Amino acid sequence: MNPYSLLKYVPLPVLQATARAAAWIIIKIPGLSIMRTVNTNIALVAHSLSEQQKQTLIKEIIYHQCLTSIESIKSWAMPPEWSIAQINDVYNKDILLEGLANPNGMLAIVPHLGTWEMMNAWLNQFGSPTIMYKPVKGNITNDFVLKGRSRLNATLVPTDGSGVKAVFKTLKQGGFSIVLPDHVPDPSGGVIVPFFGIKTLTSTLASKLASKTKCALVGLSCIRRTDGRGFDIYCYKLDNPALYDRHAETAAQALNNSMQQMIEQHCSHYMWGYRRFKHVPTLGNPYKANEKAIADFVREHTAVINNSRTTTSNNDTTC
Repeated sequence: MNPYSLLKYVPLPVLQATARAAAWIIIKIPGLSIMRTVNTNIALVAHSLSEQQKQTLIKEIIYHQCLTSIESIKSWAMPPEWSIAQINDVYNKDILLEGLANPNGMLAIVPHLGTWEMMNAWLNQFGSPTIMYKPVKGNITNDFVLKGRSRLNATLVPTDGSGVKAVFKTLKQGGFSIVLPDHVPDPSGGVIVPFFGIKTLTSTLASKLASKTKCALVGLSCIRRTDGRGFDIYCYKLDNPALYDRHAETAAQALNNSMQQMIEQHCSHYMWGYRRFKHVPTLGNPYKANEKAIADFVREHTAVINNSRTTTSNNDTTC
């Protein structure tokens, strides 16, 4: 038996309490990798906040990321029906149903926002999506995750050319797929465009699929309720014509803007522990830079934004 499978016998509230305790410990150790990453990301995207506001936000981010991790593991250990039962309210469900009815197929845009793994079982009730799967590190862990996802109706395909072709075929046949578009891609699979106002390497996969198939684009997030009664799902209609532009930079920028609008509604639920800004042209890898270099970059970046006549709400964050 896979050791992770034992978690199916542990009640979710017990696992969540453990995650909260782990978050409390992590916050007390600023030298940990996850703390350095979150601090760097917030320094880049939330520079308009006071230092006290940043620290409060960082604590909330660590808290939610620990909960998301343990909840995802629990969802993999349990049958799909258990995950579906955790879903409480679904906001703007009509947007999802309209997207699924599109004859050109539907691409679900799912950033690392909230407990997206919990939502997978719920979404699989509406059909058999084709989803690209990249093996995770460690044979035991990968075996556990793969078995968990294999319980769903989804068809898992590799994250290579053959997988892209499979997703393209599914959309052309009127089916649907799910993409996490905020992964850092290989340089050959991305372009440099702003995300929360920071120019960084951004994947073009979702944009290319949308441009070629004219499929419906629907944003989805699964957010933990504050009252402890499970999770709520939010559906967003992504219909900006720029999302379908043939120019990769234009489409990728439009998608980043759409994701930002989704994230800003639940900023502390986003996985800011992920090194999203590995490739910043004028800074390099900020996760390897010292505090002074980051502070200088933020100061210069802020000055450019403040002096620009073309600044829009998507050039900065309201987290």
